[in-house]
Amino acid sequence: MSAILVVGSVGYDTISTPTGLRKNILGGSANYFSLAASLYAPVQVVGVVGQDYRAEDKQVLEARGVDLRGLQQVPGKTFAWEGKYEKDMNEAITLSTHLNVFENFQPTLPLDYRSTEVVFLANIDPVLQLQVLEQVKSPRLVGADTMNYWIRSKRPALLKVLERIDVLLINETELRDLTGSWNTIRAAKEVLQMGPKAVVIKRGEYGFILFCESRYFILPAYPVEDVVDPTGAGDTFAGGFLGHLAQLNRAWRRDDLKQACVHGCLLASFTVQDFGLEGIRNVQNAQLQDRIRAYGQIIA
Repeated sequence: MSAILVVGSVGYDTISTPTGLRKNILGGSANYFSLAASLYAPVQVVGVVGQDYRAEDKQVLEARGVDLRGLQQVPGKTFAWEGKYEKDMNEAITLSTHLNVFENFQPTLPLDYRSTEVVFLANIDPVLQLQVLEQVKSPRLVGADTMNYWIRSKRPALLKVLERIDVLLINETELRDLTGSWNTIRAAKEVLQMGPKAVVIKRGEYGFILFCESRYFILPAYPVEDVVDPTGAGDTFAGGFLGHLAQLNRAWRRDDLKQACVHGCLLASFTVQDFGLEGIRNVQNAQLQDRIRAYGQIIA
């Protein structure tokens, strides 16, 4: 079993959905990813928080055995995001983003982190993603996420990142921005020409598409009757995806990616059932296995 290194945001969110409003709740890509991935393997976090970051919020990850030696705490305020969802909760509408201490963040990996075999570059500036790739020695699997803002404003750096990763995890809107194609199937092929060996397209309530080795794997999402808050579902998906692969003591294969997608999909289904991290923070392996069995009956 390999440890997993994640570099991403750790912060506070204010979220409005048709089901309610929550202010200044714990969020950030690294938090969602870590809570999911820690069900499978040891997780190491690299990120930054301000002096306002509460000790009890660190304990959320520490309770799951997450290694926080790479989490810097510096003077200033922690990263904060505010967003809302309309009735169609597949896309977040960003109302404000306050980078705060994240604006001058320079990822510095502890020495023992640099030999970690599985790496996830969460949704951060691709310049910072490249800095991480320069520090890790010889990872056997690198996954990455991005967003429309980076695709439009930092495209040259993002393309350099894509040349060096194995799997890109992206949603359909981001895929269209990256490739210029509105046809998802065609766009998936174009992504592989940029460097990744596989692309996973996250489609919210419609599930996911995996494209690898000139073949597709498409499944629906796990049916959730009451979707409360989709925030962090994509990062949770990535945590389950890379968590499953980190358990393998060999080079990954296409069938491994298929199973990894299922794990990511099902963990994301827990996240959307409550606000913020509440849907995923207390999930145990037994609950995941129950949902895997139920999902198997759905897709059989």
